[in-house]
Amino acid sequence: MTIVPLVNLTRPDQTSLDALDMACRDHGFFLLTGHGLDSLIERTWDSTRAFFDADRSVRTAIMRSEDNPLGYFDRELTKRRRDHKEVFDFIDPRDPRLDSINHWPSEPADFRPVMVEFFEAFSSLATDTLELIHDALGLSSEGRSMIRSSASSSTVRLNHYTLGDPVPASEREGLAELGETALGYHTDPGVLTLLLQDTTGGLQTQSLSGDWIDVPPTPGAVVVNLGDCMQAWTNGRYRAAVHRVLPMTESRRFSIPLFSNPSRDAVIEPAAELCEGSRLYRPFTWREFSAARAYDNFADLGAEDTQVTDYLIS
Repeated sequence: MTIVPLVNLTRPDQTSLDALDMACRDHGFFLLTGHGLDSLIERTWDSTRAFFDADRSVRTAIMRSEDNPLGYFDRELTKRRRDHKEVFDFIDPRDPRLDSINHWPSEPADFRPVMVEFFEAFSSLATDTLELIHDALGLSSEGRSMIRSSASSSTVRLNHYTLGDPVPASEREGLAELGETALGYHTDPGVLTLLLQDTTGGLQTQSLSGDWIDVPPTPGAVVVNLGDCMQAWTNGRYRAAVHRVLPMTESRRFSIPLFSNPSRDAVIEPAAELCEGSRLYRPFTWREFSAARAYDNFADLGAEDTQVTDYLIS
């Protein structure tokens, strides 16, 4: 059986659901086909490359801050070590209230329209993907209504993994050291992540046995991985995917995740029907958890960042 299974969204038979279930119990990754978004994905790649290939001043003009975590950044931390990448983040651009705090670049000219279309299509795809997971879990209508995500609190990120340090030498004084990997091992905090990755490779996930497994670039496939909230909601039955990206040695790498998150006021606690014995996690709110994780990524607080395991019941 394929370690990271391929699941067709339009024809998810029981064999596929069983493979998805096994992968989510072991490492939290699977690949999704049958989404019908190939043309949009190509245009999104084109806009992403054009943005990162523009003059650096285009990106630094929309640099994020502690007050606003959206826009461009090239010195994010994972596990207190600096990532080998530069990023651009935005939230739901269809909502004028939310879009008012997005930082859009002055070029390329078609950048924002393409990203609006991408956000809408991938938010819908996240809903369809979550239904697949509900089916694999065999959830009742009550469980399905509990384990949900919301486009209004979800985020898209454009990643450019550079060859060498993403920060110019003249700006590195006082910064944290680069990590040993391009992106240090971590879990995503939300419900699930839909990821586009180019053909470079380097993404790995960790199995229950502790082995690192390659998540292969697969033409036409969207990568799916589970987040911390899914681990808590399923009472540990499904794993938040521990993953990392190896350093780029020969060519740069691009990836585009949509982080599908719970609604801002959601309370995360194990679904009763998935608690065969005792509940492993105490309730927590998405608002408090996401705020702690975002702040940890911005600055070195002198301790490991907040984890879903912090909410385990002793």
